[in-house]
Amino acid sequence: MAIKAMDLFEAFAQEKLPKDKAYIVSSFINGNTGYSIYEVISYSGVKAIYPDGAGLTFQSSGKKLHLLLEPASYPQKGTEPYLRDKTDQIPLRFSELDLITAKNQVKIYIGKKPNDSLSSFTIAKPSGFNVSFVFYDLPDLYSTMALFFEKSFNKDAGVPQADAKKASEKVAKTLEATMAFKADFGD
Repeated sequence: MAIKAMDLFEAFAQEKLPKDKAYIVSSFINGNTGYSIYEVISYSGVKAIYPDGAGLTFQSSGKKLHLLLEPASYPQKGTEPYLRDKTDQIPLRFSELDLITAKNQVKIYIGKKPNDSLSSFTIAKPSGFNVSFVFYDLPDLYSTMALFFEKSFNKDAGVPQADAKKASEKVAKTLEATMAFKADFGD
């Protein structure tokens, strides 16, 4: 059976990082509050991948989609996400995000469209509760990613199961519609 996903840095060490058509999902989870940021990067046509300080740099164009999970008790909930403290910041306004509010009042913000990452991007080595995974371009890619997000939203951010499933399906549809290795990547 083919590997569907793998820890990014382990895949690099084992020389199993695809040079063409893959997704990288990184999470930045505050273990004390549940405030969580996810970055999803699609890339294709990699020229080089190399260690750079505390991360991996990819010489490749890509697209990056941001997700944000905000607990009900978050004190800056009225502040635009791009204006928040550095550790809580994503480069988007509320108007650029779709919102799902869970039964327990956790707000799940999903970028409406990805940002372009031109020429290169760097993925920091995760620490604490954070993870970085590479997802391989297989026929069930989007259902695999939806399952990952559903479990992470539920277990890591405390989103009730039904809401985690609904949000993860929305994420997978957004990824497939806006980042699916079509025209922009030369398919």
